[in-house]
Amino acid sequence: MSKAAELVQPKTPQPASLAVSPAEGFVETTEVERIAARAAVYLEAGYPVHLAGPAGTGKTTLAFHIAATRGRPVSLLHGNEAFNGTDLIGRDSGYKKSTTVDNFIHSVLKTEESVDVNWIDNRLTKACEQGHTLVYDEFNRTRAEANNILLSLLEEGILSVPRAGGGYIRVHPEFRMILTSNPAEYAGVHKAQDALLDRLITIRCEHYDAETETRIVASASGLPEDDAGRIVALVRALRGEDEAADQPTVRGAIALGRVCAAAQTPVDAKDPVFAAMAFDVLGDAAMHLAQTDSALTRGEFNELLKVVLARSPRRKRSTKKAA
Repeated sequence: MSKAAELVQPKTPQPASLAVSPAEGFVETTEVERIAARAAVYLEAGYPVHLAGPAGTGKTTLAFHIAATRGRPVSLLHGNEAFNGTDLIGRDSGYKKSTTVDNFIHSVLKTEESVDVNWIDNRLTKACEQGHTLVYDEFNRTRAEANNILLSLLEEGILSVPRAGGGYIRVHPEFRMILTSNPAEYAGVHKAQDALLDRLITIRCEHYDAETETRIVASASGLPEDDAGRIVALVRALRGEDEAADQPTVRGAIALGRVCAAAQTPVDAKDPVFAAMAFDVLGDAAMHLAQTDSALTRGEFNELLKVVLARSPRRKRSTKKAA
């Protein structure tokens, strides 16, 4: 699931939108298929889908995959602390003044002046008007008051836009929204208002099962699934049972897999190069396993490495280079 969608160059320019199609390398296990299928049903019924869960659980990748299967242009928004309403819907961009001078009768001079406001639509407005699938990534990094604009949009299908020619627009019938969010205790994240969450269908995204994570790492790194599974076993052991924000995720497993493939290094606790690379990539993320406020020492990490990999003996050496 390392890549959810392929970008396709649109035949005609479509500002603030992407043309996407499902990627061939997207990993679809039974667990992933079930989540994607439910999300597709909710979107078809007209409800926005909210993928909520810890960082590194593939929410954004899954959101793009779901959006790609709809066959509509995709607009992308990233939540931002500095956002306000105009960053979502648009803003005034100066004025345009025109003057008409009528001197058809030489003794009569007629002058007319008009001043028009230049309005620039932002991505939310364009998506609503043109029927895009909007992926609003980490929407709760935006302050709740800025996201209030979504309430009438999702409830009544009306977007308030203070531009010339009207104060609102009707939302295109094909417009859909997929939102992702991290837990509220993460740094830089705001608590979303209940009124907005009540308008969404939330799918809780946890870390995937070992099979799915193994296939993701193998697909993203180019390693055989045997080696990818051993890396995943290490990451899952370091992860433990809690949901700490600093615990290693499948991103760490992918990173370790890629560097092993690039260096043609065996996934073997006895190999000093692999042990060093594993500590570089995953050592700091294992802090919550230590008994003190500091991360695991290199020696403690190497002992854990030996124990975990001993449970899944290595059957073959990886010599495949990363793509």
